[in-house]
Amino acid sequence: MEPPGKEVGCFCSKINLTAMNQTDDCQEYSCPERSVSFSVYVILYVAAAAVALLTVCGNLLVIISVSHFKQLHTPANILILSLAASDLLVGVFVMPLYLSWLIESCWISGQEMCSVFKLVNFQATSVSVHTVALIAVDRFLALHSPFFYSENISPTVICIATLFNWLFSLLYNVTLLFINGNFTVMCPGVCISVVGEVSSLIDLLVVFLMPCTLIIILYTHVFVIVRKHVTAIRALQVHNSKESSKNRVSDKSERKAAKLLGILVFVFLLCLLPYYICSVVIPYNSADLFYVRDVTVIFFLLNSTINPIIYALFYPWFMKSLKFIFSYKVFNKDSSLMNVL
Repeated sequence: MEPPGKEVGCFCSKINLTAMNQTDDCQEYSCPERSVSFSVYVILYVAAAAVALLTVCGNLLVIISVSHFKQLHTPANILILSLAASDLLVGVFVMPLYLSWLIESCWISGQEMCSVFKLVNFQATSVSVHTVALIAVDRFLALHSPFFYSENISPTVICIATLFNWLFSLLYNVTLLFINGNFTVMCPGVCISVVGEVSSLIDLLVVFLMPCTLIIILYTHVFVIVRKHVTAIRALQVHNSKESSKNRVSDKSERKAAKLLGILVFVFLLCLLPYYICSVVIPYNSADLFYVRDVTVIFFLLNSTINPIIYALFYPWFMKSLKFIFSYKVFNKDSSLMNVL
């Protein structure tokens, strides 16, 4: 996932955009000279490349695993596949351009690339956040209404929902970026999308407040359901000592699932909240706090690196899939039918 904020200020240019339009005042801006030594400069680029490469490789492995092995073609895993695809976009396209922009303190990729960068940037954010919300809905239905879930929530249904998510996000972001008076500032060394106050408020609701509220509410219900399961298992242990060993295993499994859900929600919100709090509290023309916003954007970017670990590495099937991939067994005939569960 990537920095979602619809900026009205460049993170490093320190331009007052209240006075800037698409053609005027460009002469007031020039890229600053490099303020760090060459060795530090190289280290920064190596670190940026390493993070981007880790993000690409992690999400690519998730995509290969879920796509190749038929046992993994489940509704929940299709959502994980969608999340990995959006995070792969971040690692391939958004991270290199944004981190380069941050290191150079200047946009060096041209204005046409700036427009594409913004669109891919916002698209990956919308898809990623809404996919996490869909994962919350999926897991809530699986626990709360297992019979309804097994009869009505098929891989085909989830594929349709996922496709709708991507198409809706694309239409929404094109409208947000290029329609209704919004535009991208066309000045050398600057990559800024100017969005009106009403559009910014709508975006805050659609991309952050509503999906995150849904996630918190549903995961709270999931915790309650898991807790009830644990209580029921412990009650069975009291009344049936012969099944106590089996029930202790189930009890441990339930608590492990609850713990994992807590990690998912905590890491997701940890990466999102700082940026959105910063975007609301800090004025965009506050030059003294540009670096604070930069740090929150980096946290946002790192969520795309963490997602493969949180959503896949914790599952045994992912580790088995990696063994088959790295041992080249995926190239064998009928390898898609291998048991990875």
